[in-house]
Amino acid sequence: MAYENDTEEPVEDSDLNGDNVPDWLIPSHVYDVLKWVALIVFPALATLVGALGPVWGFTALASNVATTLNALGLFTGVIIGASAIKANTSK
Repeated sequence: MAYENDTEEPVEDSDLNGDNVPDWLIPSHVYDVLKWVALIVFPALATLVGALGPVWGFTALASNVATTLNALGLFTGVIIGASAIKANTSK
């Protein structure tokens, strides 16, 4: 921010050069939800599907769904991890 006429009132700079980009990639509420989903929901669902699929006769489908859920959990973890690293390095 710049100050106009040596006063203490800031004047907003243009964001054309990207100076006003936030320090985080995702908002904190979204971060909290995604963290919960990545650490609890996806692994729990993958385990549930992997355990009950063969019991109900869906062995191949259960394996595919469990692998997909684990991949989604890993991807979500990487996204929230990148956001946390970016926020910590900008402090």
